Amino acid sequence: MRRGAWRTLRRLTPASGSPARGVVAGFAATIIVGTVLLMLPVASERGEPTDIVASVFTATSALCLTGLAVVDTGTHWSTFGEVVILALVQAGGLGIMTLASLLGLLVSRRFGLRMELTAQSETRSLQLGDVRKVVVGVISLSIVIEIVVAVVLSTRLMLGYGYRFGDAMYSGVFHAVSAFNNSGLALYSDSMMRFVDDPWITLTIACAVLTGGLGFPVLFELGRRLRRRHRGRWSLHTKITLITTGALLVVGFAFIAVSEWDNERTLGVFGVPTKLLAAFFAAVMPRSGGLNSIDTGDMTATSLLAQDVLMFIGGGSASTAGGIKVTTFALLAFVIIAELRGEPTVHVMGRRLSDGVQRQALTIALLSAGLITVTTMTLLTVTDFSLDAVLFESISAMATVGLSTGITPHLPPTAQLLLTLLMFIGRLGPVTLGAALALRERPRRYERPKERPIVG
Repeated sequence: MRRGAWRTLRRLTPASGSPARGVVAGFAATIIVGTVLLMLPVASERGEPTDIVASVFTATSALCLTGLAVVDTGTHWSTFGEVVILALVQAGGLGIMTLASLLGLLVSRRFGLRMELTAQSETRSLQLGDVRKVVVGVISLSIVIEIVVAVVLSTRLMLGYGYRFGDAMYSGVFHAVSAFNNSGLALYSDSMMRFVDDPWITLTIACAVLTGGLGFPVLFELGRRLRRRHRGRWSLHTKITLITTGALLVVGFAFIAVSEWDNERTLGVFGVPTKLLAAFFAAVMPRSGGLNSIDTGDMTATSLLAQDVLMFIGGGSASTAGGIKVTTFALLAFVIIAELRGEPTVHVMGRRLSDGVQRQALTIALLSAGLITVTTMTLLTVTDFSLDAVLFESISAMATVGLSTGITPHLPPTAQLLLTLLMFIGRLGPVTLGAALALRERPRRYERPKERPIVG
C-alpha cells in the first residue's frame, strides 16, 4: 500500500530516485535557470549584466516565495527581468502547493476531504488519478483567485490613481500573483507604504495573502462546503488551521496596534481608521506575505519581536506560506497542555495524536530554531548590525516571509549567500522533512528497558 503510493510519486521524479530528492533537484535547477536569465543584460533596466550574487539571491527569493531583495525590484530590473521574477514566483507557488498536497496525501492517505480529494482513500493508496486531481485543483484555484485579485487591484489603480490600462493591469497582475503566493515582492520601492490608507489595495492584498496561506486542502474543503452546503464533520487539519490562524491574527493585530499606536515613525502620524488598517495589514504580513505598508525598520523592538514569533510560526500546511506552519505550532501547544495536565496521551478536538506526529512537530520546530540561531550568530560575526535586525532577517529568510528591516542589501556577499541557502532550506525543508519523517516510520522489533532521566 505505502510502497505503491511511493512508486507513483517516484514516477513523477524519475531521475531522482525519490520524491524528496527530485523536488530539491527540480527547485535547484529552476533557480539556476532563473539566475542565468537574470544575469542577462536585457534583464536589468540599465542594460548591464547583474552580478551573480544578486541574481542567485533574487532567483531563490522569488522561487522560494520569500521576498527579500538585495536590489530594488521596480528600478533595477527591466520588464523582462520582472516577468522572469513573476514566472519564478508563480512556479514556486504552484509547485509548493502541489508538492505539499501530494506528500500530505501520501502520508495521511486522506485530508478529511473524503472521496472528492482522493478516489482511492478507502484503499489507502495514491494513484495517478489522485495526482491529476490535486494538480488540476491547485492550478485552477490559484489562477481563479489571482484573476479576481488582479481585477480589483487594476480597477482601483485606474480609477483611484490614474493609471493607464496597460500599467494598471501589469501592476495588478504582478501584485496579485505576489500576494496570493506569499512572495513579498513588489514593484514599488516602498512596498505598499504609498497605499497605507487605501483599504481597496491593502485589504485586497491582505485577503490574498491569508487565502494563499491557508493551503489547498483547507481551501478545497471550504469550497466544497460552500458549494454543497455539506454539514458533515470538519477535518482536524482544517479546524486546527482556521482556529490557529484566526487566533494569531487577532493577537498579532492587537499587539502591533498597541506597540506602534504612538510611534511617530509608523502609526503615530495617522488617524484612527488608518492606524487600524495599517496594524491589520502588519499583522497579516508576518504569516509569510512579506509586504509592508509602514516602515518595518522604524518599528519598536517589541513589535519586531512579535513579528519574529509570527514569522517563525508562518501559515498553513500545503500552502504558499512559510514557517514551521500553524499546525505544527498548534500541535506542540496541545502537547504542552497535555503534559501540564499530566495526561498520558494528547487529545485534540476529539482525536488522539500519535506519538510519531508529536515527534515530527518537535523535530521541525527545533531544527528550524537551530538553523536560525546558527545563521544569526554567523551574521553577527561578519556584520556590525544589531541583534534585533539580524535575528529579524534570519527568521524572515528561514520562514520565507520577506519582511526586512532594510539591512539585506547592505550585507556582505557571504552573508547574502548564507541567507540564500537559508531561504532554500526554509522553503523545502519543512515540507520534505515532514513527509520523510512520516514515511520513514517503522515498527521496532524489540524495546529497551525504560529509564527516566531527571528533567528540569
